[in-house]
Amino acid sequence: MRTIWKGALTFGLVNVPVKVYSATEDHDVPLHQVHDKDGGRIRYQRTCEICGETVAYSDIDKAYVDDGHTVVLTKDDLAALPSEKSREIDVVEFVPTEQVDLLTLDKPYYLEPDSKSPKAYVLLRKTLEQSDRTAIVRFTLRQKTRLAALRVRGDVLVLQTLLWADEVREVDFPALKEDVRISKKELELSQSLVESYSSDFDPEEFVDEYQKELRTLIDAKIDAGEGFDASDAFGEAEEGTSGEVIDLMEALRASVAKSKEKRASKDEGSKKPAPKKKTG
Repeated sequence: MRTIWKGALTFGLVNVPVKVYSATEDHDVPLHQVHDKDGGRIRYQRTCEICGETVAYSDIDKAYVDDGHTVVLTKDDLAALPSEKSREIDVVEFVPTEQVDLLTLDKPYYLEPDSKSPKAYVLLRKTLEQSDRTAIVRFTLRQKTRLAALRVRGDVLVLQTLLWADEVREVDFPALKEDVRISKKELELSQSLVESYSSDFDPEEFVDEYQKELRTLIDAKIDAGEGFDASDAFGEAEEGTSGEVIDLMEALRASVAKSKEKRASKDEGSKKPAPKKKTG
C-alpha cells in the first residue's frame, strides 16, 4: 500500500505520529468511450468559453459563482488557507460508539504508527477498545477540512470520514405518518422469516456478478479475435494541445486492417465460442 498522508493524532498532551493509507480500492473493469464507427478514443477538451482556447491544467484556477458574480480563487489563495497547512488529526471528543450514525460514514483509511515505538498508538487503541467509545476527530486532507470517526479494527486504528450534518438529507414521507396496524400473528410470521434467513455475515461469500460477467465477455471477445491494436489512437494527448491525435484515422485504419489480417489467418474451427451468460 502507498502512504497518502502523514500526520499525528493529538488528544490532550498525547501525540501519536501516523501514516495514512486508503483502506479500500476499486476493482471495477476500466472502460473508455470510443466512436462506434471506428473505435477511436473519445477525448474531452478543457476549453475557455471566452477565448475558445484549450487550456492546460497548470493554467486553470477555481471560481465561485453566485448571483451573477464570479470570484476567482487562485492556487496561492487556496494555499494561504491555514487549514491546508495542518498535519494534525485532532481528537474533538470521545462518544459512545452507538451514537455514530452509520448513514454518515464515508471513506475509510488505515492508520499505521510512524515512530520507533508504537506504545502511544497501542495505548490509544486499547483505550478505545475497553471504553467502547469512538473518537471524533477533525483533520485536513486534500485542502478540505474533514470530520471523522476513529475506531478499532482488529489491531489497527481506522479513520473513517464522516459526512457533515447538513450533508445528510432530512426525509418526510407522508405514508409513514399513517396509522398502520400490525397484528401479532403478522409480526410473528415476519420474525420467523427473519430467523430462516439468519446467518453470520461473511463478505467473502459475495462477489460483484456484473464485473465478473463483464470480464468474461471481454475475454471471450479477445479469444474470438475481436480486439485490435489501438496503441497509436489511444496514446495520451499532450497537455495544452487541442487533444487531437496526429494521423488518427490513418492509425485506426492500419490497426483495423492488421486485426482483420490476424482474424483471417485463424482457423475458424479453432475459435472458442463465447460462453453463454448464466440466466438463473
